[in-house]
Amino acid sequence: MGKLKVLIDEQSIQDKVAKLAKKIEQDYEGKELTLVCILKGSTVFTIDLARKMKKLVKLEFMQVSSYGSEKISAGKINLKLDLPDSLEGENILIVEDIIDTGRTLSYLIKHLQAKNPESIKLCTLLDKPERREYDVKVDYVGFEIPDKFVVGYGLDYDEKYRNLPYIAEVE
Repeated sequence: MGKLKVLIDEQSIQDKVAKLAKKIEQDYEGKELTLVCILKGSTVFTIDLARKMKKLVKLEFMQVSSYGSEKISAGKINLKLDLPDSLEGENILIVEDIIDTGRTLSYLIKHLQAKNPESIKLCTLLDKPERREYDVKVDYVGFEIPDKFVVGYGLDYDEKYRNLPYIAEVE
């Protein structure tokens, strides 16, 4: 693997997470909210986001795979961990680390809509809009980034680098 170059520093990430948490709290004022963490990549982001919120939230976890050990998506979605069959009346906020082609999120949104939630919205720390192949509405975006391979703050390369407190580009 190549050299790492810091793309987004730790303080910038924490400031952005606090802003997102505040906006989400305002949008869901008086409503219950379930944060759906997409394992493993969005774990760090989801936990930081939840801790910065003053409102009580439920945490749920899903695991989907489309990468394997490569730097580019394999294209096939594999649902490894699902939510309960009914989400009747729940306000769902899918929390993702990065949105690239949109394939995984498009799949997840359709999958969760079948469970009858009250609402489904999408929050991502990183967005690569120039790579989008599927039309997914992203309600909350931390940072738009160029089409570079990145690691850190939950994102990995072959299960390594998730623990970095910043986002780095792999050169």
